[in-house]
Formats: sequence, structure tokens, C-alpha cells
Amino acid sequence: MIELKNVSLQFNHNILFENVNLKFLDGNCYGLIGANGAGKSTFLKILTGQQETTTGEIIKPKDGRISFLEQDHYKYDDYKVLDTTIMGNDRLWDIMQKRNEIYSKSNFSEEDGIIAAKLEEEFQDMDGYNSEYNAKVLLNNLGISEEYHDKLMKDIDIKLKIKVMLAKALFDNPEILLLDEPTNGLDIEAINWLEEFLIEYTKTIIVVSHDRYFLNKVVTHICDIDFHKITMYVGNYDFWYETSTMLQRQAKESNKKKEEKIKELESFIARFSANASKSKQATSRKKLLDKITLEEIIPSSRKYPYIDFKIEKNIGNDILKVENLTKSIDNIKIINKISFTINKGDKICLICENSQTKTLLFDILSGKEKYDKGTIEYGKTINMSYLPQDNTDFFKTDDNILEWLEKYGEVKDVQEVRGFLGRMLFSNDDVFKKVNILSGGEKARCMLSKIMREEPNFLLLDEPTNHLDLESITSLNKGLLNFKGSLIFTSRDYELNRTLTNRVIEIREDGTIYDKSCTYEEYLQLKK
Repeated sequence: MIELKNVSLQFNHNILFENVNLKFLDGNCYGLIGANGAGKSTFLKILTGQQETTTGEIIKPKDGRISFLEQDHYKYDDYKVLDTTIMGNDRLWDIMQKRNEIYSKSNFSEEDGIIAAKLEEEFQDMDGYNSEYNAKVLLNNLGISEEYHDKLMKDIDIKLKIKVMLAKALFDNPEILLLDEPTNGLDIEAINWLEEFLIEYTKTIIVVSHDRYFLNKVVTHICDIDFHKITMYVGNYDFWYETSTMLQRQAKESNKKKEEKIKELESFIARFSANASKSKQATSRKKLLDKITLEEIIPSSRKYPYIDFKIEKNIGNDILKVENLTKSIDNIKIINKISFTINKGDKICLICENSQTKTLLFDILSGKEKYDKGTIEYGKTINMSYLPQDNTDFFKTDDNILEWLEKYGEVKDVQEVRGFLGRMLFSNDDVFKKVNILSGGEKARCMLSKIMREEPNFLLLDEPTNHLDLESITSLNKGLLNFKGSLIFTSRDYELNRTLTNRVIEIREDGTIYDKSCTYEEYLQLKK
């Protein structure tokens, strides 16, 4: 359990939150959400003691261990995978090092024996003799086989490093578990295992995630950072979304009714206050008017962009035909004689264990990359737009956002482009920011703006949710659900995959494909 009393955090004049009073209890998993910059990661640092509060008190269990998922994947490069995992319990690791140091002494003294006895007692109390076994089980569950356990962290792939850092955070069941974007970089199997692990966890969990499906599955409460407050809701992400939307709507409707009543009373008072026969009624209404108070509706820090993919021309029946497509890199076949035809209405989820392979296919289909053999034939009515995972080349210019977006789309009217940018959350002087200094999230919204301006009827989307916050992902999901064209996409966002997919194409390790008309969930069941 961890408790916050009147906690506030302010940087200069920027208030992140103030007078926060919350209790986080054992057996619950709390999803921490809020707009970019709201202070989610900073809040976790407050709980670990890495960030001091402006005011207030944080009460933690005296002997309770707090574990935090670290994001520095290179910090432990000189340590073995197994050792890095065990270091999740720093006290246990410290005891292990001291034991080894004492037992390696050639001149073992009586004093060393006393110290060793105390260490052994504590080591046994902490189940230290099973620590290596427990760490191995944890690593295996996350898909890190024993061949990697004795390797140095610097000698393994970044995807495995991400899993090791997660294993380190989970190791030895900490009393308070803080996870910042734990599903980033994980494969489907690892995410599924983590979901079940967290559901069964009996202690306190606080998690930050942009994965809506993950939040819906594992959290018991939502803590929303907004309006300079942190408000706790019982339930998962979808329940929070419906509840918060309803409360905002009710507040606005209540104010609207009150405003109508105020106008009615003011009109009566103005008409009859000077009329002797009506003066008592006017005075009575004046008292009623004084009692009516409008609710203060503070603007939310959470903003939803408007994403709507309109089509310039109707899509025909002939969309894309690929036959015997082959591509090798360094004499290794990455794509091996694959053939498929894309039909009207197809929303295809592309799945591949190797992210470079699926990006290579997208680059080939978009014309960015050449292929060795085969044919690619687009229908005559097709207007295609491509959203690459790496958008760096698009922003190597000194243009501001307004100038940059004007280059795309038929309409060049400045006011229309500004209105377009406003819907994508670039308002006022934001449009004059240079595109080469934009954040990852801003560049992602620019790329989505570009695609909407082009009005395509066929989309290639490589990890379209990258760098987007929950609000933008939600808007993108709605926009793609309403899209009348066809598309191929790949995404780590389970909810996007679940709601969009009506066909799955998987590129296998040998470069061939598995092609099935089904939902994403049906594909996962078939794979099992």
C-alpha cells in the first residue's frame, strides 16, 4: 500500500497536479493516464523518490520494496542476463556479492565468519538459494531461453534487452510495482504472459500504457491526470472513457439549463422590477437568481485530434495484385515468391516477427525500394498513400508546418490548411514551428495530416500509432474504422488490430506468407 497526502508538483508556473490525496492498495492494478506532458512518468518518479514533490507527504511501507521498470536498456551492458534479472532485488544482489567476496578470501577470519553467518541468515530468509532458479523461470516465461542467460547484456538483441529489463522489474515480487510502457517492444506471447502475471499479482501495481486493450485487461482502477488533479475511477480504460465523457456532457448540459433559467429570471426582473404590483415577484426571482451557480468547466489538457480519411475518387474492384515477389539482402531471401491480391474492402493486418521484413515489403509496395523478381500491379483507380515507420526524410527541411503541409493535397488555400492543422491540434503560432525540430508525436500528426490532404483510397501504414498519445490513437482508430478504402497496416496496438482487421497476412521466417480472411482474434486462436 502507498498513500499520498496533499501532494503537489509544480515547475516554475507550470502546475502538473496539486493537493493529490490517493491510496493505492494491494491486489489492485492502477492505470495512470493523461495527455502528453501531463506528468505520468514524473508521477512514477515521485513514488520512487527520484523526484521531490512541491508539497505533501508520501507514505510507503517501511520494509516494502518498490520496483521500477527502467528505460535505459544499455545500463547493464557489462552484466550477464541472469545477474541483471536478480539485480531487481538490490538487497538480495548486495548480499550475494558480499557472500562471494567473503568466501573468496584466502585468510578467512573469525570476524568474517560472524559476518558470513548473518548474511547467510538473511540470504535464506529472502529465499536466496532459489533466486537463480526463479530468475531463469521468469526469463523463460518472457521468451528468453537459457542459451542467453549467461550472455552479457551488450551481446544480445535490443528486443531481448527490453524483456530482461522487464524481468528485472518483476523479479522477486516487489510490494509496489511501477511499470512505464511495459508492453513496448514485446511480442504477442510475452504480452499475453505479462497480462496474466499482472492479473494474478496480489500486491500493488501502477502502470502507464498507451495500449488500450492492455489497460482494459489488467487494470482495476484508472488514475486520470487532468485539470491539475489526479482523479481515481474504479474500472478499466473503457469504463473511464465512458464515465468521464458522460460527466463532462452532464456538466455542460446542466450549465446550459442553468443559463436558460438565468436568462428567463433576468428577463422577468428587468420587465417587472419597476412595477409595484409585480415587485414582490421580481424580488423573489432575484433571490432565485442569486442561488444559481454555474459549474466551472476547466479546459481539459487532453485533446483529441480530428482524423477523417476522405477519398478523392471511388475505389474500383482492381486494387493491388502481387505475383511471385522476391527480395534478397546479402544473398539471403527476405521475401520469397509471395503472391496475393488485395480486394475492395480489405483491411489487412500484416504480421512479421522481423520488423525489418515487414518494413521492406511496405517500402517495395510504395515504390521506395526495388525488388528482385515478380510483379506489382495497382488498379487504375488507385490513389495510394504510405505512412512509413521512419519518417525522418520528410522533415529534412527548414519549412514551418504550414509551408510543409501546403505541399501536399490539391487545395493550396492558406486558411483552409490552417483550419486543417487546427483540427490536428496545431493552433495559433504552432503552425510556424520548423518541422525539423518537432517532437515524435508532432511529426506523427503531421504525417497523418499529409495523408488526409492527399485523400487516398488505399493506405499502407507501418506502425501508425508510434509516438501518438492515447487520445490520438483513439482518434486514428475511429478514422480508420470509417475509412471507405482498403489498407494494409502493421501495429503493436492490440485494439487497433482487433477492431480493424478482416484479413491477416503473415510473413514467415522463410520469406513465404500465410494469408487468411479472418479477424485478428481469430488469427491468434488459429496460431495457438
